[in-house]
Amino acid sequence: MNDEQREQIRDNARYLRQVRPIDAEEICEYVEGTPHPAVVRQVLREEALELGLIERDDGIFEPVAEEPVSVEFAGINGLPQEIHQAVEELLVAEYGAGWPDGRSGDALRSAIREFKQRYLTGEEVTYETETALGYAIYHLPAYFATVQYVFAELIADGLVPSHLRILDVGAGVGGPALGLDRLLPEETLVDYHAVEPSAAVDVLKPLLERTDQNFHCSVHQQPIEEFEPTNAFDIVLFANVLSELETPAATLEAATEWITEDGTVVAIAPADRKTATRLRQLERDIEQRADATVYAPTVRLWPGETPSSESWSFTRKPDLETPEMQARLDTGARARPPDQFETVENSDATQTDGESEGIRTTRKPGDGEFVNVDIQYAYSLLRTDGTQSIEFTPSERRFAAFRNTENHVTDRIDCVALKLSHNLAENGNPLYLLGDGSQAIDHFAVLTEPSALNEALERAAYGDLLSFENVLVLWNDDEGAYNLVVDGETFVERIPV
Repeated sequence: MNDEQREQIRDNARYLRQVRPIDAEEICEYVEGTPHPAVVRQVLREEALELGLIERDDGIFEPVAEEPVSVEFAGINGLPQEIHQAVEELLVAEYGAGWPDGRSGDALRSAIREFKQRYLTGEEVTYETETALGYAIYHLPAYFATVQYVFAELIADGLVPSHLRILDVGAGVGGPALGLDRLLPEETLVDYHAVEPSAAVDVLKPLLERTDQNFHCSVHQQPIEEFEPTNAFDIVLFANVLSELETPAATLEAATEWITEDGTVVAIAPADRKTATRLRQLERDIEQRADATVYAPTVRLWPGETPSSESWSFTRKPDLETPEMQARLDTGARARPPDQFETVENSDATQTDGESEGIRTTRKPGDGEFVNVDIQYAYSLLRTDGTQSIEFTPSERRFAAFRNTENHVTDRIDCVALKLSHNLAENGNPLYLLGDGSQAIDHFAVLTEPSALNEALERAAYGDLLSFENVLVLWNDDEGAYNLVVDGETFVERIPV
């Protein structure tokens, strides 16, 4: 097909999109040489992003909606079978049908142990094919779920357009991309750009081929520091990659310049203390460096204030069903005798594999070492239009700001704060991290006497805004933090926003 024929197809599509759905069989009659409808249909697919067209299942094209995306989201139970099958096909192609067993299974288990250990010690992970396949087994299911929980919040707030242009920085093996493809309605037109410099693209590219027909993918195999966008993005996504970048603050700052006027930078990080608190430090840096606003979840309630507390804040969602590929690798037959199983050490109790801090343990088949179903993560949504997910300005006459808590120790006060954790107490009184955006030291709500007056504290979701009346302020010298004691005299209410 020559350029003139292609332009005739585009011209016809531009006209028809204003009148009625576009049928390739109709257009071909108006194109010089009367090309086959299949050829016209392929041109329409290639030009869909520019023309703003989505393709229906019957092969007819129509304009993408102007309204934001809308979905009903009730959470994630597990990895869809078709995605598991796609990963399985890559594993079989590389190792054969018995990939979980023998030397191939040992090699994959060794790769997973190595990148987990490198993560714990802060070393760089090199992504060879084996490492990438190990990532697909161990991390892809959780990343697939996590991105949907985060984007569901943006969708609920009307911040995801139906014609969506997204940049996925450090796309890895495709967990976030597959999650978005699953979450977004079929009538969403997605211009998806992945930046991934490593050998992970060998897994990423074939998995992206499984996305919806209206999910148009481009892969840029280069470091993000060398990437030069040609158009603005509605969303720039950093999913579990900021800790691996050489200059995370500079790259995050650059991302605020790559988004549209009403775009969002989405940063997701693992829930461990080091990485989650580093994310909070980065969002504070970007606030100042890029004149950006923290849209969620750590909203600044008091104008002009930025917190300086540690703020180890992350959310937790229900566990996934164990993916079949993880179960198979976990129980696969080892090539070496049982007495040669590796001994590993976990140095961080926050890791999601269920190990306890400092405990050395000899691994055996089927003990869950290669099962990763916990969904807990820290995230930050940054915007440059000044908006926040919670538009609420406290009255200084009515509420005490956390920046002044040292003046209220042993007093009872009224205050407002965001609930920024699940129950952090393993035993004893329920404990929740709070934040109002002005705190220099961490504040925790301690529920000592549950009652109908304060039940909102336990029932509130992560990120909800709460008001506290008559809460007792104490200093916790052991933790170096303030405790807001919620007892029988305290009234807690969720503030609707």
